[in-house]
Amino acid sequence: MNVSKFAQRVGLTAHTVRYYEKIGLLKHVHRRANGHRKFSEKDVKWVEFVQRLKETGMSLEKILEYARLRELGNETLAARKAMLEDHSQDLQVRISEQKRNFELLNKKIALYQSALEGKISLD
Repeated sequence: MNVSKFAQRVGLTAHTVRYYEKIGLLKHVHRRANGHRKFSEKDVKWVEFVQRLKETGMSLEKILEYARLRELGNETLAARKAMLEDHSQDLQVRISEQKRNFELLNKKIALYQSALEGKISLD
């Protein structure tokens, strides 16, 4: 599949796909004789994983480090696993913080609702 179809498939812009290739996140993209890129299903799965890492707050710097380790092969499995475990722990902390923030926000909303219904006064 070409850049446009690939970008559409993974939910990115063609510009972002080209940027990912430029910075080394997509190293194994095949080039046809005419210079056009040819993406595979393996590329789709990789970019979907990269997007999940970004959505969970992993920095692009860390993702690039993970990609570099991935390029080195199976001897880096332990290092990649450790990176993902660290990120998972960080994510769990952020989720807990967000749950607490969500609860506090809902308490404030309930307080205002009670005031609007005349059940309490905020004075």
